[in-house]
Amino acid sequence: MEAAQEVVRLKETARSTRRLIIESLAEAGSGHPGGSLSAVELLVTLFFHTMKYDPKNPSWPDRDRFFLSKGHAAPLLYSILAQAGFFPVEELMSLRKMGARLQGHPSMGIPGIEAPAGSEGIGLSLGVGAALAARMDGRPSRTYVLMGDGEQQEGEVWEAAMAASKYRLDNLTAIIDRNGIQQDGLTEQIMPLEPLASKWRAFNWNVIEVDGYDFLQLIGGFDLAASTRNRPTVVIAHTVKGKGISFMEWSPHYHGTAPAKDKLSDVLSELK
Repeated sequence: MEAAQEVVRLKETARSTRRLIIESLAEAGSGHPGGSLSAVELLVTLFFHTMKYDPKNPSWPDRDRFFLSKGHAAPLLYSILAQAGFFPVEELMSLRKMGARLQGHPSMGIPGIEAPAGSEGIGLSLGVGAALAARMDGRPSRTYVLMGDGEQQEGEVWEAAMAASKYRLDNLTAIIDRNGIQQDGLTEQIMPLEPLASKWRAFNWNVIEVDGYDFLQLIGGFDLAASTRNRPTVVIAHTVKGKGISFMEWSPHYHGTAPAKDKLSDVLSELK
């Protein structure tokens, strides 16, 4: 497929993903729209262009692994997995309901989920383990971990970063959703992260910075990560909290405030 056609296809998938996120959150009446919407293009690129997997055989040994470290973005991951064929799209409307599989943070038992998520900072450690295991087993699998930027304030992230560098895990790619906002406000006011890229370089990681909404940059970044040898790669994706819904963009309030169900049609009208 030509690059222009591929971008059109991915953009359409991103649009449908945002719609499903908003619809499922409105039905649930709770959840986290901001960080789900900010990272849509990141996961669309991974799951619909870059990664190898088989939704009919989620345990395929040679599959690429994806770990959602920022577990509150579960509505995003669920919407992606449903569209990829891991479970019916209709199940998204059971989000956060009693007895449902799709709870506020991912848990085991859901096809396509590699590990539970919730406590910030643990995802990269899980990714290091998976990448190291794949190497030891002689598997061609690659491992991807999506982290939040507020999560970079966790010490475990940097312990995992040291381990990945020590073992030269070139089959590991970390992605940082750099939207500048965490639960309580702006990252640079709560605990400044900059110079973030320089910190990762100091840990001997290959650092790639991209516009988190430019599919060609994302594809190129993930391709470059796959071709890098003897060290892991971190992709710092510059994004916007609440991307696609004007009143949610750049707003800490919508880190964890779901859209009202009676306003759903108005919200969805923004997704053109």
